[in-house]
Amino acid sequence: MHNNDPDERTTELYLIQTDGGKAKIRLYAKVAESFSKGDKIIIFNKGVKVEFYTDQGKLSSILTAKYGKINESKGTMEVLDSVRVFNPIKDQLMETEALFWDKKDSLITTDRLVSIKTPTALIYGKGLKMKQDFSYYEFIKPQGKIKTK
Repeated sequence: MHNNDPDERTTELYLIQTDGGKAKIRLYAKVAESFSKGDKIIIFNKGVKVEFYTDQGKLSSILTAKYGKINESKGTMEVLDSVRVFNPIKDQLMETEALFWDKKDSLITTDRLVSIKTPTALIYGKGLKMKQDFSYYEFIKPQGKIKTK
């Protein structure tokens, strides 16, 4: 065993975090590697999909990326490469190359180029802060096109 080897390796990982019997978060990864030296870290280097649910149990958003890293000790997640967050309720899609998610406030941030497509707008810019359910988002340096009637 080498210093860089994971403490645990899981294939076809499927996790559900519940609250009061209702799913809050569902996570799927083809491969998960856990490291427990220092902070407890889980790495998903073959892709990751995370589904977020409302308090009523309705699917509010789906996050996908080709790489993910969870720091369980800090309650944070970083995802990289072809990152997408889709809200099926509002038909909104956010795309970027890197996102950082903080569990304690459900805030997603990035300093990279990002776009959000809605049924009536395409907004893009550099840097973003948003809630995981799209109830709030703020571009740091916005640009974009909005359809008007």
